[in-house]
Amino acid sequence: MAKIDFPKDFVWGTATASYQIEGAYQEDGRGLSIWDTFSHTSGKVFNDDNGDVACDSYHRYEEDIALLKKLGVKAYRFSIAWPRIFPQGTGEVNEKGLDYYRRVVDALIAAGIEPCVTLYHWDLPQALQDKGGWDNRDTIDAFVNYAEVVFKAFDGKIKQWITFNETWCVSFLSNYIGAHAPGNTDLQLAINVAHHCMVAHGEAVKKFRALGIQGEIGTTHNLYWFEPYTTKPEDAEAARRNRAYNNEWFMEPTFKGTYPQFMVDWFKTKGASVPILPGDMEAISQKIDFIGVNFYSGGFGRYKKDEGLFDCEEVQIGFDKTYMDWNVYADGLYKVLSWAHEEYGDTPIYITENGACYEDVLTEDNRVHDELRKEYFKKHFIQCHRLIESGVPLKGYFAWSLLDNFEWAEGYRKRFGIVYTNYETLERHPKDSYYFIQDVIKNDGLEA
Repeated sequence: MAKIDFPKDFVWGTATASYQIEGAYQEDGRGLSIWDTFSHTSGKVFNDDNGDVACDSYHRYEEDIALLKKLGVKAYRFSIAWPRIFPQGTGEVNEKGLDYYRRVVDALIAAGIEPCVTLYHWDLPQALQDKGGWDNRDTIDAFVNYAEVVFKAFDGKIKQWITFNETWCVSFLSNYIGAHAPGNTDLQLAINVAHHCMVAHGEAVKKFRALGIQGEIGTTHNLYWFEPYTTKPEDAEAARRNRAYNNEWFMEPTFKGTYPQFMVDWFKTKGASVPILPGDMEAISQKIDFIGVNFYSGGFGRYKKDEGLFDCEEVQIGFDKTYMDWNVYADGLYKVLSWAHEEYGDTPIYITENGACYEDVLTEDNRVHDELRKEYFKKHFIQCHRLIESGVPLKGYFAWSLLDNFEWAEGYRKRFGIVYTNYETLERHPKDSYYFIQDVIKNDGLEA
């Protein structure tokens, strides 16, 4: 079999998020987030699960870092919980919250692992949501203030910063579809939220530059590769709209300082418009040092009048499915990153999340033989290699996720980890996929 070699400086890592793993939701002065409120509202999360304890990483981070070190990763992407730093979103800094992340960052550095930090992975302080959340432009100022405090606290220790995780989820999934916190179903509100989050990103980048903080800063968008089922013009247009909803609506402002006009026109037919103020687009399109891409799936669509928001019906063409019922479309990763490179230029790309949910079974000897997940990773690693060989500036890959954790509205029934979490005992057990990735890192590649 042919060996696929990755560059020696390729960054292998894994990723998690604060609310999904930390627990300790009322400890050391942490304020409540919108996810505390949402998960404690009956019927919003499967089984009424919540993140009160989660993986208890607040107390077990040393154990998690030992797993990272054994895995051999160069970097670990995690997020800082805004309500730990500012319990009310603004006002007085909670030093105990900063101290927790100081312990985590110092332990990572001591283990030879670079911390890659996301400032916003969905846990907006509830106190700010009470004042309108991301629909209120005051939240932009609050975010920049929070970012400045964190930048200064970790300058020189954290070298890679991500402002936002998956702005599509923060906006459309959470405020139009309503599946995630705060659970609204208003298209205009979702568009407002998306715009204000992107302005907040840009203003945070400006603050980072003005402060002269060491390191690199970027943002993460979740991209989805969607193709027309046929060459019919109406199918092509329907698929284009559905793709742009995830991709161009966020990538074009980030890189070009404009929204795709065909989408602006489409949203106008739905009675919605973007609330652009002078200076917004200049802020959003601040030069970034890298772009993070979360990729999980893709698909095919065709025109169907009044189907969803975009007159587009997804067509099933026989993809394997994960337990999330998502298509396994590894070639879509190659296509979407090739498109991003061609469309938006040579900005370095990191895959900041990629992974799969399957029904895992813990054996009596505490193993998980997750062959499907191993195969999923292998297929996507091959696409990563294709991208690098094709000249796409792909610099690193973060597997989602280090641990099974609180999977948002799905609660604890959906497992994405390469380490199995026993939610009754909180014990961690590496799965076969963990050892597979360990071998890939050790050998700088894999047999294809």
